[in-house]
Amino acid sequence: MSAGRRLVRAASLAAALGLWQLLTSLDVELWLRFGQFPTVGEVASAFGDRLGTAPYWQDLGFSLRRIVIGFLLAAVLGVAAGTAIARSRWAADLLGPLMEVARPIPAIALVPVAILLLPTNEQGIVFITFTAAFFPVLVSTRHAVRALTPVWEEAVLTMGGGRLRVLFSVVLPGALPGIFGGLSVGIGVAWICVISAEMISGEYGVGYRTWQDYTVVDYPGVFVGMVTIGALGWLTSTAVEFLGRRATAWLPRPPERAPSRAAHRPATPPAASTPVPVLEKEPVS
Repeated sequence: MSAGRRLVRAASLAAALGLWQLLTSLDVELWLRFGQFPTVGEVASAFGDRLGTAPYWQDLGFSLRRIVIGFLLAAVLGVAAGTAIARSRWAADLLGPLMEVARPIPAIALVPVAILLLPTNEQGIVFITFTAAFFPVLVSTRHAVRALTPVWEEAVLTMGGGRLRVLFSVVLPGALPGIFGGLSVGIGVAWICVISAEMISGEYGVGYRTWQDYTVVDYPGVFVGMVTIGALGWLTSTAVEFLGRRATAWLPRPPERAPSRAAHRPATPPAASTPVPVLEKEPVS
């Protein structure tokens, strides 16, 4: 990324923080009530205080562990189920209807099911996280596998390759761009649901602590939780995208556009080109 783009991104964030500080420090009360909001300075001070406490890092560890376990399970099972449904008529008939019925149900609506089904709250939160990420991965994998051209598979079969060779040499590598698209969506949805589950039935975690701060009217603490959630979500999604770029390094990448001096030069008329003689083929007798 060029220095100019980094500067624009930093300026955008600084402008948003400056507007927040201005509206809250002046207690602007138009249609939106910024007088109730803490200022940027108050949130920064609360954030600095939290960084030096053990409960903050404990909550961070709980949330990250739940995300990692749930997301990894969703990645493995989602890719496996999506590939099976796309490649096997039996799997599509057996699993397809069940998945289509369960997919529209919000993962957070399964909290009562998790409480009744699983013995501990910790397992229930991991289950909610897994469910949230599972369906985006499954659907993206299914579409990516179905979109593959059969030419490469037929070539491998012609050269004597078996089903496993086709799967690991053609199907999964060819579907990787779509799979990582689903993983990128899944990690974001997983964070939304793990925070919500921690607020409802958790004992530790960033979501649980943020809700506790709200109940005791500690609004700077609430915003500390929101900033922490945003940073964690950005870091994990960046990690998934980085792995996706490494796994699909064989894909052509568009060159990064740099400002060109040619754009500021006056246009010059094209030089007259010499016509190229066309050689006619002689008819084959």
